[in-house]
This record gives sequence, C-alpha cells and structure tokens, in this order.
Amino acid sequence: MNSEVIGAALGDPAVTSLAPATEPLVVSIGMPSSVRNLALTVMAVIAVVGALELAQSFFVPLLLGILIAYALAPLVAQLDRVRIPHAAGTIIVMTGVLGALGMGGYMVRGEMQQIVEQLPDAARTVSSAVIRLSGSPGGNLQKMQNAAAEVENATSLATTGAPTTRQSATHVVVDQPGFRLSNYLLLGSMGALGFAGQGIMVLFLTFFLLLGGNTFKRKLVRLTGPTLSKKKITVQILDEINESIQKYLFMLLVTNVLVALLTWGLLRWIGLDNAGAWAVAAGLLHIIPYLGPGVTAVAIAMAAFMQFQSFPLALLAGGASLIVATIVGTFVTTWMTGR
Repeated sequence: MNSEVIGAALGDPAVTSLAPATEPLVVSIGMPSSVRNLALTVMAVIAVVGALELAQSFFVPLLLGILIAYALAPLVAQLDRVRIPHAAGTIIVMTGVLGALGMGGYMVRGEMQQIVEQLPDAARTVSSAVIRLSGSPGGNLQKMQNAAAEVENATSLATTGAPTTRQSATHVVVDQPGFRLSNYLLLGSMGALGFAGQGIMVLFLTFFLLLGGNTFKRKLVRLTGPTLSKKKITVQILDEINESIQKYLFMLLVTNVLVALLTWGLLRWIGLDNAGAWAVAAGLLHIIPYLGPGVTAVAIAMAAFMQFQSFPLALLAGGASLIVATIVGTFVTTWMTGR
C-alpha cells in the first residue's frame, strides 16, 4: 500500500492508472420552475413599485402631460385642417385652455376665499354641536365617574362610619409645544411651491408633446419594418389606441361637468352659500373614484350645518351631492363607456 502511494506521488503511470479518480461532489437542489418564476415576478413587481414611489415627482407630471396632450390633440388637428401652422395651432390651443382655466378660477375666487375664511368658525360650530348632542360638557363618562365616587363614599361610610379621604394624587402635566402659525405657513408655502413647480412641468410637457405632433408615430412606424402591410397594421393600432384614450378623456370631461352643473343646481335650490365653488370642487373631485364624492359630501354637509344650524338640512345637502355623483357614475358613465 505504501509503495502504491509512493509510486503515485512519483508519477509512476502503472500506479497512477490504478488510483481511483476523484471528482468534485456536486449537490443540486431541485426547485420547480413555477416557484422560481413566481418569486422573480414578485421581486420585480416590488422593485418597480419602489422605483415609481421614489420617482413619483417625475412620473406623475409626465403622465398628466401625456393625458392632457391626448385630450387637446384633436383641437390642434382641427386647426391643422384649416391651414393654420402646427406651432401656431398649439400656441392657440394652450392659450385658450389656460385662459379658460384662469377665467373660471377668477369667477369663483371670492366664494373660495369665503370658504377658507369660514373654516375656523366651522370647526367651532361642529365641536359645539357634538357637545350639545352628548349632553353636558362632561358627557356620560363624567357622570359615570361621579356616580362611582358616590357609591364608594356610601360604602365606606357604611363600613367604617366615616367617609374615607383620598390623598390627592400628583398630576404630571406635559407641556406640549403650542401651535405656531409661522411653521404652518412655512410648510404650506413649501407645498404650494412644489405643486406650482409640478404644474409648470405639466404645462411644458403638454406643449412640447402637442408641438411634436405625429413625430412619435412616424418613428414607430419606421421601426416596424420595410413592408407596407406591417406599417398599415402599426398605424391602425396606434389610431385605435388614440381613439380609445380620447373617448375616455371626453367621457371624463362630460361626466365631471355634468356633476358640477347638477350639484350647483341642487345646492342653489337648497339655498347653500358659495354653491358655485362647491360645485367646482365636486366636479374636480369626481375624478377620484368613491373617495372624491365622499369627501365632497362631508365638506358640503359641514358647510350646510354651519349655515343652517340644522342636521337634517346638512344631511340633505351632503346627500344631494352624493346622489348626483352616484347617478352620473352609474348611468351616464356606463352608457358612454359602452358606446
């Protein structure tokens, strides 16, 4: 045995051929491909969601600019058909839209200012109404505590003959930092500046997308290949996508305007002040499904209670806006989507 080891060490071919060959041990752990694909998909989705969360300040204005450009593209196309240059048509459409928005904001600015000025009074009115509904300022909890103290005194008097005296507990008062208007205004101004910056970004993106026209479509058609059939199919697909998006945006415009008009009419009939501003808010928030109409109904109900000092009228005003949003969303939206 020792001679074989020595021979193998010295490189003797006879001995080396007799030595068993050593191979590395490979351990394979089998994993189904479906489980591996599912894990990779979940990790990819989490990574994409995290990236979108971090870059939301870029993607949100980008998507808004694309949607607004899709909505305004038919107007620019109409101006192109009447021999107006594309750049001039884009400037005319953007100027008209900004002018309409500015005029609408100017018309309701007084009502909006009144609503903002009434917010502190509304908070005090609602809090006092809640206190009145709950009874005395102490409420039922204070009454129960007083009753428990009386029962305890009566029990101690019956057993010992003298009322028990409690030693006063030491109360620790934590001094909370008071409300500082300067901090609130600083945070509000920073948020307003950020919102204004994103709004300017949306305007520029919309303008340049409209100015580009069909440049993206032409480049995409050029990349599909040299054959005419592939180019026709690509153009048809892009036209169908554009038509679907424009129909959806037109449906949103019609339903939101209808919600604003019906809400304004009902609030005027009820006699609520600043009905125009509340109608504009109802139309804008109707874009958010479920949450938008709910927030609008609560805000209108609070404004109605502050004005009329009546819970039935407050419920009537808030319920009216909610019913309008429900009817428009159930019937009008469904009918326009199915066409």
